[in-house]
Amino acid sequence: MDTGFGRAVVTGGAGFLGSHLCEVLVAGRTAVVCVDNLLTGDTANISDLYHDRRFEFVCADVSAALSVPGSVDLVVHLACPASPVHYLRWPIETLKAGGLGTLCALALAREKNARFVLASTSEVYGDPLQHPQSEAYWGNVNPIGPRSVYDESKRYAEALTAAHRREHGLRTGIARIFNTFGPRMRPDDGRMIPAFICQALRGRPLTVTGDGSQTRSPCYVDDTVRGLLALAADDHPGPVNIGNPEEYSVLDIAERIRELVASISEIRFVAAMEEDPKRRCPDISVARRALNWEPLVSVDDGLKRTIEWFAR
Repeated sequence: MDTGFGRAVVTGGAGFLGSHLCEVLVAGRTAVVCVDNLLTGDTANISDLYHDRRFEFVCADVSAALSVPGSVDLVVHLACPASPVHYLRWPIETLKAGGLGTLCALALAREKNARFVLASTSEVYGDPLQHPQSEAYWGNVNPIGPRSVYDESKRYAEALTAAHRREHGLRTGIARIFNTFGPRMRPDDGRMIPAFICQALRGRPLTVTGDGSQTRSPCYVDDTVRGLLALAADDHPGPVNIGNPEEYSVLDIAERIRELVASISEIRFVAAMEEDPKRRCPDISVARRALNWEPLVSVDDGLKRTIEWFAR
């Protein structure tokens, strides 16, 4: 399917989500410049694209500068450590990606008169007092807590994006992404689905934080990519929630993975993460109405595909 863009720049394109987006764009006859400093990305994620003349990889830190010769129709800014393990390990780099990195990506889009899409996050809602979370909710975030390096970097990135739309007329869109999962997630990144899958495959206990009653809304990566491209193809400014409106407890996800793997691993409860949100579920009314988008892959089907990839 033709994605409708001649040439796109994807920052963070060697990461989990970015590499899937690059693949779909290239398959849709879009030339792609993938920019990544490989802090959390991996060239193995994009190795199948190297042979394609429409794909170019640039190893660079988007927080330092972003210069791309030639025309560009679309800039998608995904560069940022996205898992707690990584953004707690690299807090300053995370803040720079959200601040300076967003400024550099916006400057490129302005120079090229390109559509700009920011990959924001459900974490801007913090530990929400509204449920499910709609785009009108302003969030409940601790600005100096351990998770703030990620939460506030994304909130600031949204403010920068909105300011460029107002002040410069830049064609911007903001996607708030919820709990994406799928192949190419790093097994050591601390997020529940890759952790549970690897533990189950190895016959180790599945470590559920707290009592497991906290909820998440897992969305398979193919659906998230479709949502990003639907926003890119539209002129909607966002923010738009891109996620699965079906809510699952962390304990339920662990039990589903154990069953799908046919594992006899026990479930072990461990200390809860500090400031871990208790509930996470998107209201996707805006995405349905404005973008004609909703997830199509069921959680169980997505888990099966992800388990198969990790097993290989």
